[in-house]
Amino acid sequence: MNRHQNARPVQSHTQWGITLIELLITVAIVAILAAIAVPSYSSYVTKTRRVAGEGCMSEYANYMERFYTTNLRYDHDTASTNTTLPGLDCASVQRTGKDYSYTLANLGASTYTITATPIGTQLSRDTKCGILTLDQAGTRQAKGTSTTLSDCW
Repeated sequence: MNRHQNARPVQSHTQWGITLIELLITVAIVAILAAIAVPSYSSYVTKTRRVAGEGCMSEYANYMERFYTTNLRYDHDTASTNTTLPGLDCASVQRTGKDYSYTLANLGASTYTITATPIGTQLSRDTKCGILTLDQAGTRQAKGTSTTLSDCW
C-alpha cells in the first residue's frame, strides 16, 4: 500500500473574524465622527429653516407691495377693509409654518413690518438670530444674540 493513500488531508485551522479590540476601536471611531457630525448637521438644518423663513417674509413683502400698488396704501383697501396677512403657501405647516409664525405690525398708510417669530425646535436652536423683521423699506433686523446682521440675513 502506498503511504499517501492513508494520509489524511491537511486542514487549515485559520479562522476569520474580528477581535474585541478591533470592534471597540471601530465603535470609538464612529462615536467620535458622530460627535462631530451631529452638531454640524443641526446647525445647517437651523440655517436652512431660517433662510426658508426669510424667503416667506419676502413673499409677504411682495404681497404687501402688490396691495399698495392696487390701493395706494398698506393699511386698507379701497373698500376700507383692514389689511391682514393672507395664508400664503410658504407659511403652511408643510413648508415653514412649523418653524415660524408670521405677523404684520406697524401697519399704516405708508408703513408695515413683517415679523417672523421662531417656534418649536427652531426657537430653541436659533438663539443666534431669533425674531426676524422686514419693513416696507426693505430694512432687515434680527433680535438674537448675534451682533452682526450678515450672520442672520
